Amino acid sequence: MTDILMPRLSDTMEEGVISSWQKQPGDEVAVGDVIVDIETDKAVMEYEAYEAGVLEKILVAEGETAAIGAPIAVLATAGGASPVPAAPEPASAAKPEPATKAEPATKAEPATKAEPATKADPVTKAEPVTKAEPVAETQAAPAPAPAPAVPRSGNGSRPPSSPLARRLARDHGIDLATLNGSGPGGRIVRADIESAIRSGAPAPAAAPAPAPAASAPAVTAQAAENPDVEAVPLNRFRKVAARRLTESKREAPHFYLNREVDAEPLLAFRARLNEALAPAKVSVNDLIVKASATALREHPAVNVTYTEENLLFHKRVHVGIAVAVEDGLLVPVIKDADRKGVAEIGRETRELAGKARDGKLKPQEMSGGTFSVSNLGMFGVDSFAAVINPPEAAILAVGGIRDEPVVRDGQVVPGKRLALTLSVDHRATDGATAARFLDRLATLLQNPLLIVA
Repeated sequence: MTDILMPRLSDTMEEGVISSWQKQPGDEVAVGDVIVDIETDKAVMEYEAYEAGVLEKILVAEGETAAIGAPIAVLATAGGASPVPAAPEPASAAKPEPATKAEPATKAEPATKAEPATKADPVTKAEPVTKAEPVAETQAAPAPAPAPAVPRSGNGSRPPSSPLARRLARDHGIDLATLNGSGPGGRIVRADIESAIRSGAPAPAAAPAPAPAASAPAVTAQAAENPDVEAVPLNRFRKVAARRLTESKREAPHFYLNREVDAEPLLAFRARLNEALAPAKVSVNDLIVKASATALREHPAVNVTYTEENLLFHKRVHVGIAVAVEDGLLVPVIKDADRKGVAEIGRETRELAGKARDGKLKPQEMSGGTFSVSNLGMFGVDSFAAVINPPEAAILAVGGIRDEPVVRDGQVVPGKRLALTLSVDHRATDGATAARFLDRLATLLQNPLLIVA
């Protein structure tokens, strides 16, 4: 037997919600099969099997939460089913578990009871927890899987659908069985859910009632009393984002540095670069990411993480890029951005942003950031201050490029200006250090040949 454990799918994940089971007790599982969709604080992700076998038991139902390292299902692996004496004593089928339990007759609940004893310290399993780990090799009972554990909508069949579509459907109370998918092979995709939301698709009659009951009773009471107010329960993504941002503002003493730069050289350089790289394109944000990474390499005191015991200096520069998605914000990470060319950063940014909007980012694509860039210029925002993304020590907020009169050689002439705001954790670095970093960043942006030198 192998216990399938709740994996750590992101560096900030503490627990996960079972979005939907793709296999049911008694189903055969091949290596690489998607067993379950798990909702984290950042996305809904597919969990693939690392071993072949038969799914024997589901321990955590759809919509329920489990901590990292907790067992969520039991897989009877092919190697675990050896020919034992035929079944005169059903209880003895569970007996060959000498490494973890000496009690012979506890087949009914081996995974839920044995787990705390054998995995008392889930932190030590932080790395392997992304795989289904064997807790104890036992003889697989050839009998059919016990106790089907997860209620399913309708007649138990599920139309094919993407993880993002399933999450949106659950958040908006839409029964997938009532929809026709427009994707390949009739697969239900995000566009189908959005269309159903706009058309007011009916919610399923079964069970999404408990979640609203646990959330914001005062708001729902206000909505009930006031027809002009609609109470929309927070989904998990928004709840976790709210908690982490509140913790960031409360625990990290922020200070802010503002700087305006002359954007004309940057725009001219970008135009020449795009001519040379056609048909590839480089955005202003790609140049800002590259310039930030270069400045971080030269000012390592900003590329740090504060802990209560140490100041951690990161030897590599990984820049997170804030991407707006339907449910909020995701921050995919450009690894080793200081070592990559601008064109490569542009390609990778577009790829990661597309995955973020489709809900297909992998855990490793959202973890490990040492600094972040948040750009709202495309929304017409002149300037703003961003909240630091823990455990990073700083984040750069980028506004839009504005046409403004500027003074050159004693003359007032048309110019283009770009506002930058650096939010800094005062525990990790001080004002002078951050100011030197921002000054170097401004120099790079106003002399963009230095970015690619």
